Amino acid sequence: MPIPKAELHLHIEGTLEPELAFALAARNGVELPYADTEDLRKAYLFEDLQSFLNLYYELMAVLRTERDFEDLVNAYLARAAAQGVRHAEIFFDPQAHLARGVDMATVVEGLWRALGDSETNHGVSTRLIMCFLRDESADSAMETLEAAKPYLHRITGIGLDSAEVGHPPVKFREVYEAAAALGLRRVAHAGEEGPPAYITEALDVLGVERVDHGLRCMEDAELVARLVRDRIPLTLCPLSNVRLRAVDVLAEHPLPAMLDAGLLCTVNSDDPAYFGGYAGDNFDAIREALHLTEDRLRELARNSFVASFLEDDEERRARYLAEVEAYVF
Repeated sequence: MPIPKAELHLHIEGTLEPELAFALAARNGVELPYADTEDLRKAYLFEDLQSFLNLYYELMAVLRTERDFEDLVNAYLARAAAQGVRHAEIFFDPQAHLARGVDMATVVEGLWRALGDSETNHGVSTRLIMCFLRDESADSAMETLEAAKPYLHRITGIGLDSAEVGHPPVKFREVYEAAAALGLRRVAHAGEEGPPAYITEALDVLGVERVDHGLRCMEDAELVARLVRDRIPLTLCPLSNVRLRAVDVLAEHPLPAMLDAGLLCTVNSDDPAYFGGYAGDNFDAIREALHLTEDRLRELARNSFVASFLEDDEERRARYLAEVEAYVF
């Protein structure tokens, strides 16, 4: 069994494997512009973030009903559990579904049909984080938060994802203030393709408690010192970074230097169906490519639970951390 870990950077729509995409397309009468699963897999070669996003949104057309979202989550949880994931904080993109006529109730209740029983069925505790699409308007984000209000008992926090460049965090100041007033936890993608200044802005303007990616913080020594001092977690996604060309090859990933600097790094899968690996696959890949020691891998696993939004269940966090310490490689 792989080392126990939490997954904190996972887009549920990004777990849509070609086989499930075709099964849901058939069930819902959706025609995909691909001959078969093999033909679709060939499309999973990306030049950059935007080329990935184009396919990501195209394939969402197959997600129509509560059952579809339930099936998507259960397929992810089964794979994640087999790779050692004990706790998952899962992103979803409601605007992408609302825009094509799928209402908030269908999305959230469909996801919850699987998440509500995730521990019983898969041995994985879960939290749900609603992301805003940063290439949509701030007004759209606020409307989405409003639409989510009846479902906040299902939602732990908010996030910010999609195309980063040209969409600074400050654009979403008001919706983050509104979410904070509702008691929601706050995270945001920053410093993947965007500059280190976006990370600083996410901290100062949005009040984020965790930075998703944060890779480019290493270009700003003062920012690194701040992240270390304040113990701000970074949810890194190594295989994603390579597939989207943020890093040329995995052997050049800055993760070891980030850990050496004292940063609270975690390792996650991002959009695993598209990027070639789930959480355990990412651990295996970095262990080999970066020659990480068992102590380093244990540190990363420990960090994932430390960085989790488990303040409402510290007993659970302590139990997971004990599993990490007891793990024998």
